[in-house]
Amino acid sequence: MSEDLSGRHADRIQAAIASDAAAKSALVASWRRSSNLHRLDPSDHSPPHYLTEAELGQARQRIEPLVNAAQSSLDRLYLAVGGIGCCVLLADHDGVPIERRGAPVDDKTFHSWGLWTGSVWNEESQGTNGIGTCLVEGRALTIHRDQHFHTRNTLLSCTSAPIHDHDGNLVAALDVSSCRADLTEAFANLISMAVIDAARRIEAENFRMAFPKARILLAPVSDKGSGALIAVDADDLVVGATRSARLALGITQQCLDKPMPAADLLGWAESDSKILAEAERAALQRALARADGNVSAAAQALGISRATLHRKLNRLDLHRTH
Repeated sequence: MSEDLSGRHADRIQAAIASDAAAKSALVASWRRSSNLHRLDPSDHSPPHYLTEAELGQARQRIEPLVNAAQSSLDRLYLAVGGIGCCVLLADHDGVPIERRGAPVDDKTFHSWGLWTGSVWNEESQGTNGIGTCLVEGRALTIHRDQHFHTRNTLLSCTSAPIHDHDGNLVAALDVSSCRADLTEAFANLISMAVIDAARRIEAENFRMAFPKARILLAPVSDKGSGALIAVDADDLVVGATRSARLALGITQQCLDKPMPAADLLGWAESDSKILAEAERAALQRALARADGNVSAAAQALGISRATLHRKLNRLDLHRTH
């Protein structure tokens, strides 16, 4: 990259920072953080810092459950974008890629740009960039070419989405990056949709793995694809909720720290007597299904007499075959 181009990029950033644009533009606000808060120079051509192998191993261990939950989604996302010269990165909350997908033919290029596991892409060290700025702002975004703070990164197009753990904490960022000169902003928008979708799938899978014995319910919210999930135990008490569910339903950690009936949370609350009757009906239906409709066998399985079961079936208006 020529010094002239580098100087023009730095001048444009400095002019934007000096103006009042930061109050109106999230991008310029990030540039200002990069310059004023982190004391970075846009013309700095230093390559990204890398963790040692030991440090990378420790970073991976800290989010190992999430990495495991992400595997299939990373593979699926790479199948969608790998053929057009993109790589897929899963970075931790410090902006360090822990997991990566990329075509071997592109490895040399991506490694030279620092788009590799163990590199540090937080905003503090690299200025405005997809991974680092996504983690600071907690939202999905695309930093396209000269929107990057450092001139050396202006050949990149990076689309990132935040990932929250089962407690609703921001713990990672999913990123698709490209060095292709012909990657347009319009195409980057299509990539953004794929990244956001993959991030939600990772959150959902991680949530299910965190509550392996619970029933996972989709919360009744307007955006069915938001990933608003709640975990309910065998007693129909809410034991967990994704960040989307917490925001949509007003669930706080204090709510989850005490028993909370799922019916109350979801607006399905009914009288205790009706709930008890429905629970009894369900238990009898299950017993009859397991006994293939045989009342005697169902009664024996329930530990009650055949006459008692008949009375219950008549009271609840349940049909039986024999």
